[in-house]
Amino acid sequence: MSDPDDGRELPDGAGDALQHYIDTQHEFLSWLGVEVDELAYGRAVMSIPYQSKLTNVPWTGSEEGVRHPIQGGVASTLIDVTGGMALRGHLDDVVEDGMATINLNVNYLEQATGDLTATAEVVRAGNTVGVSEVLLESRTPDGEVEPVAVGTGAYRLFRS
Repeated sequence: MSDPDDGRELPDGAGDALQHYIDTQHEFLSWLGVEVDELAYGRAVMSIPYQSKLTNVPWTGSEEGVRHPIQGGVASTLIDVTGGMALRGHLDDVVEDGMATINLNVNYLEQATGDLTATAEVVRAGNTVGVSEVLLESRTPDGEVEPVAVGTGAYRLFRS
């Protein structure tokens, strides 16, 4: 994991700026309802509230009162985005520099029928490639928070 004692920090307001970008400029993430809960050097926490439009509804149709599981692509998108955002502070210019996903591995552990929360930690950030590990959790109908997926992302870092 990234060293929390190395003294580097993201600029004040970085999380708010990312949320504003998602809400106003990134139509797909905005449509999903992605929320930035925490953004720090080497760490990101992001979430997507449960919405019926994001679920796998059976061919027989939706049943009233039944919370269908969230579609796996929504979960993998949140893992991918959160893993990349955790690496943002490792770039030379956190605003102008970019990155692209090279590889994403997601292991699904359980169906998610509640809000999704992804917590990403940087494993390593080199000159051109960074790697993050991500835990995806969801609240159960009983109110407990359980892991529903784990992911590892490798990202190409484009430095200025």
